[in-house]
Amino acid sequence: MKIEIPEKKKLVFEMTVPIRWGDMDAMGHVNNTAYFLYLETIRIEWMRTIGCQPDPKGEGPVIVNAFCNFYKQLEYPGDVLLRMYASDPGRSSFESWGTMERGDNPGVIHAAGGATTVWVDFPAQKSKPLPDWLRKIVE
Repeated sequence: MKIEIPEKKKLVFEMTVPIRWGDMDAMGHVNNTAYFLYLETIRIEWMRTIGCQPDPKGEGPVIVNAFCNFYKQLEYPGDVLLRMYASDPGRSSFESWGTMERGDNPGVIHAAGGATTVWVDFPAQKSKPLPDWLRKIVE
């Protein structure tokens, strides 16, 4: 099974994280919830590197949905090579996609997922147009 990432996707960030002993479940492989944490980790690190820190009294990004497809088990010990892509900027949202590979076996995707991010005015609890600086990054 192959994840469908749009052709116009843009690689925006990559990083490696260690698989922790506590990420495993009773079956001896990484628990499904850890994959979502890996996706969150790369999304937050990418946002931090571009200066996109949410301001509860102002504006910022909100994830409105998230998904993950599992293709091959990840197991401890090892590292996960995470790659994040962005696509489909709209008026107030864009899509992000993440792939997960073992650091010692690059090119083999073990899992892939994504999320829809909406730019919001937190006090008003309403979406706002993507800022121009962010739109330029995700286009």
